[in-house]
Order: sequence, then C-alpha cells, then structure tokens
Amino acid sequence: MSRLRFVGVRLASLLGLLGVLSLVLFLLQEVSGADPVAATIGGNASPDAVAAARERLGLDDPAPQRYLAFLGGLLTGDLGTSFRTRRPVAEDIMAYLPATLELVLVAFLLALLLGVLFAVSSMLRWPLSGLFRGLLFVGSAAPTFMLGIVGIIVFYKLAGWLPASGRGGVTDGLTGMSVLDSVLAGDPAATGDALAHVVMPALALAVGPALAVGRVLRSSLTETLRSDHVRTATAKGLTESQVLRGHVLRNSLGASLSMGALQLGFMFGGVLLVEGVFTWGGLGSYLSASLPVSDFPAVAGVTFVLGGLYVAVNTAADVLQSVADPRISVS
Repeated sequence: MSRLRFVGVRLASLLGLLGVLSLVLFLLQEVSGADPVAATIGGNASPDAVAAARERLGLDDPAPQRYLAFLGGLLTGDLGTSFRTRRPVAEDIMAYLPATLELVLVAFLLALLLGVLFAVSSMLRWPLSGLFRGLLFVGSAAPTFMLGIVGIIVFYKLAGWLPASGRGGVTDGLTGMSVLDSVLAGDPAATGDALAHVVMPALALAVGPALAVGRVLRSSLTETLRSDHVRTATAKGLTESQVLRGHVLRNSLGASLSMGALQLGFMFGGVLLVEGVFTWGGLGSYLSASLPVSDFPAVAGVTFVLGGLYVAVNTAADVLQSVADPRISVS
C-alpha cells in the first residue's frame, strides 16, 4: 500500500468514526427524554408557542431529516444552543477548551518524561530506581480521581507545597492557557503560580499513561540492545549510558510513540474527572454543570469535541509513524 493510499484510508476511517459518533449522539438525544421546547421557551408556554417552537427547531420533521440537520450542524461548528447558558454551545466550548488542552498537554509531557525515566532506569539500575518504578506501578493501578485526592492530602494539606484547586497565573491572556499566557506576559511570578497549580492535576492524569509508555519503551530497548550494531558499539568500549543515548533510544521510539498517541487520546476522557477534583475550570466543569439540568446540546457538544480529538490524535499518530517507518505504509 503506497503512503498516499495509507493516509487516505486513515482519513476515511477518521470521517467514518466521526459519522458513527454523530449518529450515536443523535440517537441518545432521541431517547434521552429531554424536551428542547420546554428548555427553550419554558414549560408554561401556550400550545401555539409550543407548536411554533417545534416547527422552528425542526422537531416535527422525519428522523432522517433531523439527523442530517444535526450532522450538518456538527460539520459546520453549529452545536446548538445550551439550555443552561442560553449561548451557542460552540462559544461555550471555545471558552472552556483552552484550560482542558493545557492540562492534557502538560500531563502528556509529564507522561513521556516519566515513561522514559521508567524505561531507562530499568536498564541502568539507577539508585532508588526500584522505588520509583514501584510508585509508578502503584499509582497506575489507582483511579485518576483517587490520585488527585491523595495528591491534595499529601502535597496541599500535609506538606503545603502546592495549591489544591484553581488554575492561577494569567487566565485572561491571548491563548487561554495560563502557563503559556504567563510566559508571554513576561511575569515570572505568574508563571510559577500557574505551574504550581497545574503540576498536581497533570501528574494525576499522567501516571497511568506514563507506565504504559514506559513498558513499551522498555521492551523496545531490550530488543534493540540485542541487535548487531549495539553489540558492535559495546565491543568498541562505549559505556552502557553512551550506548543507550547514541544507539538504542532513537531506534526504539517507534512503538512507544504509537502508545503515547493512544494514551494522549485516553487522556481526553480522564481529564474530565481530574478537572472535577481540582476545580480546574475546563470542559469538565462545563460538563458537570450541564449534566444535572439535562443540557443535552452541551453534553453532546463536549462529547463530540473530545471524541473528535481522540480520533484525530490517533489518526495523526498513524500517519506520522508511517512517515517515520515506510514499512507501515506498504504493509
């Protein structure tokens, strides 16, 4: 399979999965029992007002026509109007999304760092590496919300090192990401405050993915160490650290990058729970406020955006991996 065809197949799969997701959301809306008319004009409206609202919202149209209208709205960025905020859901999501993206990106960087440390420490047997790996194993077995609660107890209540909630730093900057906006503002104090707020929720989100990436990387390192060119480098008198840095790590990253992309997609699901624990103010807060009042447009919008990000990240990882390893695109 040529690389161009491989990319085309992956993009077609992306569109197909998004179509399935849109159909699932539409069916859930149909069976949810939520009344868009009552949410829009109130429960005490006259029959004439109800009939006019149903016609305006297209609720009297056949189900296939309503689904096509729903799909068209998703594709054009029209996610409907929130029953709770009375604003377009797309605007609400754009207001909350930067905070969620910031938390996921910081957590992903931490996961990659911890994963590399896990794999390399397993090979080099650093002092206290066993304790580090043991803590990572224990942390990955716990739910993310439990890690968050434990972190608050240890690092906020007992040690007093880190704040327990909120974002800190510059929160009304250009990008909406407090760490980046604090750096752009040239304010070291705000940057430190933003980092202090993000490190604990990001760590809670990163522990599980870090172990997954670290295990795959360790297996790749072990396999690469058995190769002929590594044995030749060792025979030349290079130290174990030099062999790992110069000849092993670079040739062992393919599978771990693929696993990292998969874990990045999973993070977009787990981030909602972490945001709730730390009152982070991202899409998790928006969703938790929308669920109790059956604000289905908001719930569907958040689900579609996070699902789309998950699928897009994994599709991009497949494409990039095919570029790095041409054998994938012709297999």
